[in-house]
Amino acid sequence: MQQILLTGARGQVGTMLRPLLRRHFASVVLSDRESIEDLAENERFVAADLTDPAALSAACAGSEGIIHLGGHAVEGSWEAIHSANIVGLWNLFEAARAATVSRVVFASSNHAVGFYRRRDRIGVDEPVRPDSRYGVSKAFGEAVGAFFADKYGLRVMSIRIGNVGERPVDKRRLAIWIHPEDLFQLCRIGLEHPDLHHAIVYGESLNERSWWDNRTAYRLGYAPVHRAEDHAEAALRAQAALPPDPIGDLFQGGSFCTTEYAGDLTRSGS
Repeated sequence: MQQILLTGARGQVGTMLRPLLRRHFASVVLSDRESIEDLAENERFVAADLTDPAALSAACAGSEGIIHLGGHAVEGSWEAIHSANIVGLWNLFEAARAATVSRVVFASSNHAVGFYRRRDRIGVDEPVRPDSRYGVSKAFGEAVGAFFADKYGLRVMSIRIGNVGERPVDKRRLAIWIHPEDLFQLCRIGLEHPDLHHAIVYGESLNERSWWDNRTAYRLGYAPVHRAEDHAEAALRAQAALPPDPIGDLFQGGSFCTTEYAGDLTRSGS
């Protein structure tokens, strides 16, 4: 691909991916609600709010692929989640279709399945179990990706991202961590794999404590190079300083499960 679009480019994950993307792609269009000033020679900024179809149309123009990081990135009110992650995501896919974009990589989240217990090992074929309104929106995004792939021929990869960073910083993240370079590799697979139609994969590095069966990603050629256990000592030391979370510590979604929890611990995640 000669030109790709990165939405949510001002965010933490977008900021980490930008140097990797601009080294690989000839032209990278960056989109966000607020401007980005530190543009490299092959980067271009287009302001776009996900609720503005005309702005999204302008952002998508000329791009062959999209990495969609944009949206409300944490738990929030239904109004905030609905606007950015439901209506906004639909607008993005419609703009991509109208602009004849061929591929979309959607930043889903582990929170789409956060109410599975940590004792469980899950693949991508188990039912979604969102742990939050945010998680519900990510499950919705995966369904939209499947719909646009089957109905309109768009090639879509949804990446259930764990936690992106240079290193895992606590015990939970030893299971779900992904290094930016490994996430970039998954994005490349989504944008370039010749046989991709629609796929859901887990966004994790080489994590020996993983709760996920990521065979779909490996079948598509994913070969993570960063290993969580290399940082285990520091992560477990940091974990020891944290207070226990009697609810979140049971579930893969952690504190997202704890917030507003009024369920039955004998049934949740069982």
